[in-house]
Amino acid sequence: KMAGSSPPWTGSAYLFLQSTCKTIALPSLYESSQKKPCVFKALKLALADSTGSVNGVDMLKVHCSHPHLIVQLRFCRQENCRRFLRSYREGALQKSLQSHLQLYLATTMVPLEVELKAGSEHLDKMLKDEDRCLECIYREKPDRLPDEEITELEECLKSLMLQSTNNNVAGKDCSSLKSPSQPCPPQGSSLPPQLTFIFQGQQFDNRTITPDDHQKFAKSVSKKWKQVGRSLQRSCRALRDPAIDTVALEYEREGLYEQAYQMLLRFIQSEGKRATIARLVTALEENGLVSLAEELLGLHSSEECS
Repeated sequence: KMAGSSPPWTGSAYLFLQSTCKTIALPSLYESSQKKPCVFKALKLALADSTGSVNGVDMLKVHCSHPHLIVQLRFCRQENCRRFLRSYREGALQKSLQSHLQLYLATTMVPLEVELKAGSEHLDKMLKDEDRCLECIYREKPDRLPDEEITELEECLKSLMLQSTNNNVAGKDCSSLKSPSQPCPPQGSSLPPQLTFIFQGQQFDNRTITPDDHQKFAKSVSKKWKQVGRSLQRSCRALRDPAIDTVALEYEREGLYEQAYQMLLRFIQSEGKRATIARLVTALEENGLVSLAEELLGLHSSEECS
């Protein structure tokens, strides 16, 4: 160890989840070998949404303690922990988790109650004091490495996301762990998407739309989500009339973020591997949302877009 070097910032917290719907018991779903990968995937992606990175927070263990599902979390960077706390405080983590559970369990919206603890401290009571929450999490050092079961699920999810072009890679145990940005392509969409595309004179990989793209789009597109939807609608049956107006009505109470999120979710689910970033960027350009397109392609930071 080098003299004077400070130890890395690490901390731990427990996220308590409970479904308020009597017919949905999260611990029972996680204990089911068929449903466990779906619940794990929803947890993993919602946590990634909360920090803006797949590696922003680690799951060390998932405990089933009826009626709660308890997730032990480890943070290795203070800024990631801050992002998580803000997402939790603003309700974004809860919304994201509800959406992912709804998608992967193929069910109606899963109403959730969430609670956050670090040691004996109930962080929900002090969420406005971010520094105090950070202190409590930092005091609780992780007492374990990721559980073997978590490691297996992680590896399975990673391999499927990295190798989604090969439909035969996944083994039987991982068959339900399909990447959210690469669902099964619908019949009639056998033509492969172009591998690259040009934007502002630069060449970009034509990857599928990621959960991070999905969140950024919903957060920034605002009132223009309908216009973007109508641009996408020209080559996407799932968005043909009256689909966009239906989304607007169904999620009117939840606001613009959820309306935009659900519209793009329909596009991703119906188009599968053909739900590419090039198609979304083209739709954004058509509607004067060039700065959002640039953000999705990493041409400048989100702060510059806001």
